[in-house]
Amino acid sequence: MFEYHGWIAVKETAVGDDDDVRLRQIVDELRLRVADMASPYLLDLRWMNGEPFIHLGGSANHRSSPDAIDLFEHVAKVAPGSYGLLHVRDDEDPGHENEMRVLRLARGAVTHHTEALLSPCIPTLEDPFTA
Repeated sequence: MFEYHGWIAVKETAVGDDDDVRLRQIVDELRLRVADMASPYLLDLRWMNGEPFIHLGGSANHRSSPDAIDLFEHVAKVAPGSYGLLHVRDDEDPGHENEMRVLRLARGAVTHHTEALLSPCIPTLEDPFTA
């Protein structure tokens, strides 16, 4: 299972005074990438209060590419002022099968962390399987 829930505030730079023309170009490019992902799950890029945001969430049997993690890494490259969080549960991720992971996007980098509030998944979220 590959479950994910996240958001990104899209910013050209961390300075706080993005060039509106350049930011709109970045958002237009991201809109094409989002459309190419053709996700049957939640994947939304919209302007709110004059600023662009991406919201995403879903649950699939397996991780596929491109996916939410790829999108986070792409945004880090093209809009390094962006920030956001992505919570991921991937029972096929070696060494992290029983963890909820959180990816942090900040200052052009994506870092991976164990989400202490929801890990270990068994028994925090679910009972152990008994046959």
